Amino acid sequence: MSLSSRFRLSTSIAASLLVCSLAIAASQDAAVVLTGKDSTRVIPTSFYFEGQSAPTQMRNAAAARFGTNRYVIAGLVDTSGYSTEVRAKYQGFLIADSAIIIGGKELGTGAYGFGFSSDGRFNVFDIGGRAIMSVGATSDTAVRRPRPLMMVKEKDGLRLYAERGYVIIAAK
Repeated sequence: MSLSSRFRLSTSIAASLLVCSLAIAASQDAAVVLTGKDSTRVIPTSFYFEGQSAPTQMRNAAAARFGTNRYVIAGLVDTSGYSTEVRAKYQGFLIADSAIIIGGKELGTGAYGFGFSSDGRFNVFDIGGRAIMSVGATSDTAVRRPRPLMMVKEKDGLRLYAERGYVIIAAK
């Protein structure tokens, strides 16, 4: 085998290994929306926010897994017992057990409150009620039957919907 043939073969093998390793890395972060027992196993039945605890609306809660062991959980809560001020900004909770990207911004591991505002923003608060981030939400007019909250697999992650508004969540 000539030197140029060996070089071409080595280059071809190296390129194939690179493509395979990139595919494996991408599949490890692929989002899977959980259903049934898998989702109820990880979704908490209540959530603490600003000194108050509220029950989770289990029918309006969702969970997804990135790879084998990284979860993102979101749910609406019954805010009827909350003060008017808290209800105005807080719809539900968001839990991430590893860093995620929401609307292009990084959000660290933790438990947060969130709300979709009437001005088209997705707002995230720490559990003490302090604003952490605000990103633009997208309106999806193609949704035929909007639900109060749902997660849908997206090419590069997840869509977290509240009615027709959504944000993209991706693994970091």
